[in-house]
Amino acid sequence: MKNVYIYCEGQSEESFIREIIAPYFVNQNIYIRPIICETKRTNVQKYRGGVSDYNKIKKELVRLCKGHRNEFLTTMFDYYGLPENTPGSDLIGANIYEKVKRMEAAITEDLGQNNCRFNIVVHEFEGLLFSKPEAFSVITDESTVKEISRIKERYANPELINNSPESAPSKRLLQLIRRYSKVKDGTIVAKEIGIDTILENCPHFSEWIRSIKEKGAAS
Repeated sequence: MKNVYIYCEGQSEESFIREIIAPYFVNQNIYIRPIICETKRTNVQKYRGGVSDYNKIKKELVRLCKGHRNEFLTTMFDYYGLPENTPGSDLIGANIYEKVKRMEAAITEDLGQNNCRFNIVVHEFEGLLFSKPEAFSVITDESTVKEISRIKERYANPELINNSPESAPSKRLLQLIRRYSKVKDGTIVAKEIGIDTILENCPHFSEWIRSIKEKGAAS
């Protein structure tokens, strides 16, 4: 079985990778291994998640790439979670998909590692959960599920649910479900949805999964 490492932003992404993405690839002879980025190191402990400086991401990712030269590495970082000094963050695109693809290319080039493809989630991980509003019935009431459904209906697809960082999918869910846990509840809902439905509804996510298939098989 071949290894593919996914360097991710935090615990929500790590849980999603372990519980949703990894099982999807088992029958394809690809073993998915999530790694949460380390934001700070001391002699006592490591701090993970919430990176505010791109150079920290680059340093850690390059180290991982060099340590796994014969294996494929990719990432799972929210568009709105990227630091301001990320390469390509000042690029202008005709739409969010064009901008994200240009940013991914700029970052991948800056990393300079042949075994790495940087991936950005549009707009953030929680947007994927809007692929099937009914799935939220496992953690909330019917009226809230209907409101989540109404939000989805306003957009062409779940990845486009956003107006600003203040109204991002995660902020919307926290407003509707006060006790919403991004890690625990996010994983529960994602399991209820199933990766196939997410692939059908989220084009950029689907493209990324296809790239893992291709690169993982070739590594």
